[in-house]
Amino acid sequence: MRRVQILAVSLVAALVVVALTGVEAMIGTKPSLTASGLLLAGILIGGFLLDRFAQRRVRAWAYRERDDDLMVRRGVFITRLSVIPYGRMQFIDVVAGPIERAFGLATVRMHTAAAASDARIPGLQADEAARLRDHLAELGESKAAGL
Repeated sequence: MRRVQILAVSLVAALVVVALTGVEAMIGTKPSLTASGLLLAGILIGGFLLDRFAQRRVRAWAYRERDDDLMVRRGVFITRLSVIPYGRMQFIDVVAGPIERAFGLATVRMHTAAAASDARIPGLQADEAARLRDHLAELGESKAAGL
């Protein structure tokens, strides 16, 4: 998951470099080696810092399946713990963008009746995400029958 986040930011940084070079060419100035060098150095330093932050962010995600509910923890600076009762889950999505698919990863999203619910578990292997989705759906159906 860490590599996915770093790759996504690197792609955005590369697009910024290309866009800035294009703007300089449209204005009619020669692309400055000093400016490009400073930008590249900034990207490398930012990439190093991003790597450290990404490590912490990935380690901050955790989930635990309990008898009656699912606990999801996340957050580096502000830690958030969500407890989702199985009976309140309306549907479960497995989402994978192009970068996640390239690494064989997926994100499981749980939707409840509460509009503010944002329970998701990113960075799972695709087969584990599908297994978790099926298991949570099964538990949700059995627990909802008692409501």
